[in-house]
Amino acid sequence: MAGIGPARAEALRAMGIISLRDLLYTLPERYEDYSTVSPCNTKKEGPVLISGTIVQSPRLSVFHGLKKVTASVEDDSGKMPICWYNAPWIMNSISAGQHVRLYGRLQIRNNRRILQNPKFAAENDGLIPVYRSIKGFPAKTFRNLISDALSEVDDCCPETLPTDFRVAWHLCELNYAIRQAHFPDNYEALKIARRRLSFERILLYLAYVSMSGSKKQPGIPMRFPEKQTETYWKFQGFEPTGAQKKVLEDIAADLRKNTAMSRLVQGDVGCGKTAVAFGAVSLAYAAGYQSTMMAPTEILAVQHYENAKKTLEPAGIRCRLLTGSTKAKERKTILQELKNCQCDVVFGTHALISRDVEYGNLGLVITDEQHRFGVNQRSSLQLKGKTETTLPHVLVMSATPIPRTLALILYGDLDLSVIDEMPKGRIPVKTRIVPEHKRDDMYRFLRNEIAKGKQAYIVCPLVEEDDEKSELHSAKALFESLRKNEMQGLRVALTWGSQKTEEKDRVLHEFVEGKYDVLVSTTVIEVGVNNPNATIMVIENAERYGLSQLHQLRGRVGRGKDESWCFLFAEPSEKLNTFCSTNDGFVVAQKDLELRGPGDLTGTRQSGEPGNGFLFADIRMLDEVTECVRQLHRNPKLKKALAVIEGHAEEYFTAEGRRIALN
Repeated sequence: MAGIGPARAEALRAMGIISLRDLLYTLPERYEDYSTVSPCNTKKEGPVLISGTIVQSPRLSVFHGLKKVTASVEDDSGKMPICWYNAPWIMNSISAGQHVRLYGRLQIRNNRRILQNPKFAAENDGLIPVYRSIKGFPAKTFRNLISDALSEVDDCCPETLPTDFRVAWHLCELNYAIRQAHFPDNYEALKIARRRLSFERILLYLAYVSMSGSKKQPGIPMRFPEKQTETYWKFQGFEPTGAQKKVLEDIAADLRKNTAMSRLVQGDVGCGKTAVAFGAVSLAYAAGYQSTMMAPTEILAVQHYENAKKTLEPAGIRCRLLTGSTKAKERKTILQELKNCQCDVVFGTHALISRDVEYGNLGLVITDEQHRFGVNQRSSLQLKGKTETTLPHVLVMSATPIPRTLALILYGDLDLSVIDEMPKGRIPVKTRIVPEHKRDDMYRFLRNEIAKGKQAYIVCPLVEEDDEKSELHSAKALFESLRKNEMQGLRVALTWGSQKTEEKDRVLHEFVEGKYDVLVSTTVIEVGVNNPNATIMVIENAERYGLSQLHQLRGRVGRGKDESWCFLFAEPSEKLNTFCSTNDGFVVAQKDLELRGPGDLTGTRQSGEPGNGFLFADIRMLDEVTECVRQLHRNPKLKKALAVIEGHAEEYFTAEGRRIALN
C-alpha cells in the first residue's frame, strides 16, 4: 500500500495491524469537534473551539528552559487567554488584529482560565478523528492512510449480517458504518455507525463464546482426598475468608469432573486470589498431576514463585520458575524435570508456551491477570497438556473488577467465581484529592512517612515531556526535579514501560527489597508489584486515568498492616469524588462502566480481530445484544441468520479469515 515502507509496516505490525481489515477496524479513540464554536467567555473545562480576534501581539517568555508563548483572543462575549508551550514559531504565525479559529483544552485553575496548546482550525473543518499514537506515523499521515484504505472497504470488509436481521435490529450497512466511524459527516451519522460496529462486535463475540462454551471438552477426573481443601487451608497458617473457601470448593468440584474445567476467578486487589490458585495447585498435586501458572510480567511470575516456595514447597510440592531471562543451562534442567515429572508446578511468563516446553503429566493450567492475555495464548498453554482423549483443567485469574453481568458476557466460555470478601485486618487505603497549591504539604507528609521507614510510589502519565501535552507530568522530568529539590537526600528510582526489561526488573526488585525510598514511574507498576512496605501512592494528573486503572494503582499500597494513602493530583470531579468515597473495586468498576462504557475489556487484541469493538457500547446495548442472541437460539425461523453469524464469528476470532495484505 502506498505510503507504507518496511519500517512503517513493522510499526503497524507491532500494533497488531497486519491487513487492510485490521487497519480499517483501528477506529479513532476520540474526535475533535471543529464545527461547534464556544464563546470566548466559556467556563466549560475540556476541549473547545473558539473563534475571534488576536487582541495583542504574542509574548515569548522562558522559565527553567521552558518556552511559553501567550496571547489573548476576543469575541463579543469577552476574552480568552491562550498559551503555547515549546512552540516559539507561534510568534511568527499570529499577530494583533488577526482573526483565528483555535481548538485546544481549556483549563481552569483557581478561577483563572487558559486555553492550552490550541491548534489552528479551518472554517470547513468538522469532526476530526484522533487515533492512538503509532510510532513513525504523525497524526495527519495516519489519517491520510486511513482515508486511502477506505477506498478498499467493500473488498476487505464485506457485509457480515443478513439484510433482514439488520433491518430488524436497526443496523446500518457495514461499509457505511466503517466510513462514518472514521470520517463522520455529523454526530448523527457517527451515532449510527457506532451502534452498528459495537452491536456487531458484541454479537460476534457472544456467538463465538457460545459456540466454544457449548463444546465441553473431555477432562481429567482428578482423585484426591475428600477433605483436601480443609487440609490445604490448615497448612496455610491463616484463616481464609468464606469467599476463598467457597471458590476453592467450586474448583475442587470442577477438578473431579470428567470434563475440563474452564473457570474465571475474579476478585478485587488483595482479596486472596493467589492463595486460592495455590490451593488448586495442591489439589492437582494430591491427585498426581502437574500444574503451570502463567503471569503477564516476569516480576509477577517471580513473586508467585517466591510465594510458592514459602507455602507449597514445605508440603512437598516441587516448584520451578521459567521466564525469558532463565539461563540456558538452568532452562535445560527445568525442561527435563517437567518432561520427567520431577517438577510439580512451574511458574513463568510467555516462555511457558514455547515449543520446546513439554510436560509429563499436566493437569491444571492457571493464567493470572487474564485481561493481559488473549484467548489464543490461554488455549496454547492448555494444549501443552492435551492427550488423545483429554485436556487439562483451566483456571483464569483476574484482579480487574468487572460488574458481574458484564463479566458473564465477556467471559461467556468460562464459569464464574467471585471472591467478594477481603481478609480480616486489611486497612482500607485513605484516598484524597490534592490541589496543586497543596503539593508542598503533600511532599512534607511523604518525607515524614519515609523517615518512619516507609516507601512511596509517584506515578506519571508520560515517560518524558510531550510538546502537545505539556500540562502533563512526565516521569523523567519529575524524577530529575524531585532528586534535586523536594526529595533531595532520599533514594529515588525511576522506571517506565519501554525501559529495557533487565533494567526495569532490577529497579522494581530493588524497590521491593527496600533499596529505594521513592519510585517514580509510569503505570508499569499497575500490575505485579507487591511491596507491603509501600504505604503512599501519588498519582499525577489523576483526571487522565479511568477509575478502574486508578483502582489498580491504588492497589499497590495497603498491602501490609500499616495505614496507607493514595493522593490524586487533580481538581475535584464526580469521577474522582466517587473514587475517594469507596475502596470497593466492584463499585468503582460499575461507576467506570457508567462513565466510559465497557472499553476493550477482553484484553490483548487478537490478530484479525476488529479493534476498539466495545469502545462505544453502553450497558443498554449489552443487554440488547444479549437478548438478540437469546432470540437467535430460541427462534427456529432465525436458524439461517444464526448460522451466518456463527460463521463470521469463527472467522473474526481465529486467524483463518481472508486477508488483504498491507504491503
